[in-house]
Amino acid sequence: MNANLRPLDDRIVVKPLEAEAMTAGGIVLPDTAKEKPQRGTVVAVGPGKLLDNGSRSTLAVAVGDEVIYGKYSGSDIEVGDEEYKILRESDVLAKIVK
Repeated sequence: MNANLRPLDDRIVVKPLEAEAMTAGGIVLPDTAKEKPQRGTVVAVGPGKLLDNGSRSTLAVAVGDEVIYGKYSGSDIEVGDEEYKILRESDVLAKIVK
């Protein structure tokens, strides 16, 4: 992860998991048929949303958490040869608890 990429406010940076290359039945999928993953690992978090009283809210996710997010949520970006997604914390649907 590029250290120069720091999300603002309640935004987080997620490294999406790789799309499945094979179905459960063993059929190999070409790149054009793969669905974008809706799951990834949080690699950076912002400081929290600025509240009316001047304090910042705390985020419910932290670096290293695995999360599920909406299919069309956030913005896709590329840093070097790596792909990331920048989301608001509210775009996160669930945190995977292991």
